[in-house]
Amino acid sequence: MQVYRTADEPTGISTGALVVPFFSGSPLEGAAQQVDAALDGVIAGALASGEVRAKLGDHILAYAKGQPYRRVLAVALGDAASFSPSSLARYAGLAVRYLGRRNVEKIAIALPAQAAGREAECASFIAEGAITGAFDTTLYQERPERRLATSEVAVPGAGFDAAAVERGIARGTAIGEAVNLARRLAVTPANDMTPTRLAEEAEKVARASGLEIDVLDEARARREGMGSFLSVAQGSAQPPKFIVMRYEGDPSSKELLALVGKGITFDTGGISIKPAEHMEDMKYDMSGGAAVIAAMSAIGALKPKLNVVGIVPATENMPGSKATKPGDIFTAMNGTTIEVINTDAEGRLILADALVYANKLGATRIVDAATLTGACVIALGHASSAAVTNDERFGAAFLAAAKPTGERYWQMPYYEDYTTAMKSDIADLKNTGGRPAGALTAAAFLREFVDDTPWVHLDIAGTAYLDAESAWQAKGPTGVPVRAFVAIVESLAGGDKGNVRSNGARSEELAV
Repeated sequence: MQVYRTADEPTGISTGALVVPFFSGSPLEGAAQQVDAALDGVIAGALASGEVRAKLGDHILAYAKGQPYRRVLAVALGDAASFSPSSLARYAGLAVRYLGRRNVEKIAIALPAQAAGREAECASFIAEGAITGAFDTTLYQERPERRLATSEVAVPGAGFDAAAVERGIARGTAIGEAVNLARRLAVTPANDMTPTRLAEEAEKVARASGLEIDVLDEARARREGMGSFLSVAQGSAQPPKFIVMRYEGDPSSKELLALVGKGITFDTGGISIKPAEHMEDMKYDMSGGAAVIAAMSAIGALKPKLNVVGIVPATENMPGSKATKPGDIFTAMNGTTIEVINTDAEGRLILADALVYANKLGATRIVDAATLTGACVIALGHASSAAVTNDERFGAAFLAAAKPTGERYWQMPYYEDYTTAMKSDIADLKNTGGRPAGALTAAAFLREFVDDTPWVHLDIAGTAYLDAESAWQAKGPTGVPVRAFVAIVESLAGGDKGNVRSNGARSEELAV
């Protein structure tokens, strides 16, 4: 997908379809008003009929006889008073999916009048949404029934700051491509996306993005004392890989943000085996790790002034002859002993050693992401990811940075009661505290491995993949939390790169 700026007026652009925005309960303005006048009021007429409610995503298609654009797709952005630039990603994604299915190869997507003064931010979301809207899940179909035809998106820039629009498109392209990378890694079946293959994909990203990479094999992980990580790996015939990617954005600084992602490339539950129904979705259990790898690719492209390390402990969780048994005890890298009560609570076991390793590398802040608990899905459904922190200031900084991205996070509490629930009678900790507050006892377990380093834990179990497609997004993996990872990096880095998208907080307020 190519997204670029053109100097044309929207009504003068030659393209297969021109996409224009409008708002509910408001007069047509900007490109929509110009197009409506050129087409003798076709958009206004459709709105007056009452057939279009003008909720976000509602749309009107008209053919434009005698115009340089063959079609017009008018898309509602909802109420103008509550307009958020992030809605433009859905606007663009809908346009690409709707028109692409109708074999329209080249389209133009107009900025709303509200983009004036916020051109970079708005153009960024349009580029991101167009690219993510084009994501194709038919990777293994020899003759797919329907693929999206749209391959080129122009953004008419007449009347807007040209440099800002181009800067926004460049950033949105980097984010969109990173999100799609995470989705491709996640949607690939586990017989192909093994820990070894995931490490190879990370190596490709590192080479392309100018990052350093180090992949620890089982022998090195054992020398590091990663007994918790290896306890999960021992039931699989696939060798584990512990992936470490480094970006040096500020060599003069000792600040280091660690992004840590769960990389279970397939989760059977181990000896505590899962029910067969929907087990095929457990290829998505490496979505947190995929997001780390993808975010590092975007960070390498955007070059924020911040040092970042991405860590992905990757393994399968299988019930092989050497698999961990309930009741077994293992020692994590920091010396903590862990009694395994349920082998299906494996994500926290591999993350424990990854968090300790992040501190060993000198991390001054940590954000981890994992499809960790079904309890999180019960609590928040598929509408939001959970966030838990040991540092309220850093937690607030993360939420402020992530909010404008369109990804949703809801902060959940931490109380000592949750850690108490994870105490073992025979070891230091056990790996499950039972059904009550399962998402929070899991977070409390992880907290024991970050020491005093400011840390935010993201449980993305309900948001990492979707069971049904939307108008702007394919069914399957979503790429959460790539956008939030990049946003917190840019916010901490400060400067102009961090201000392409407004996050409502100045960079000095985010320095913790």
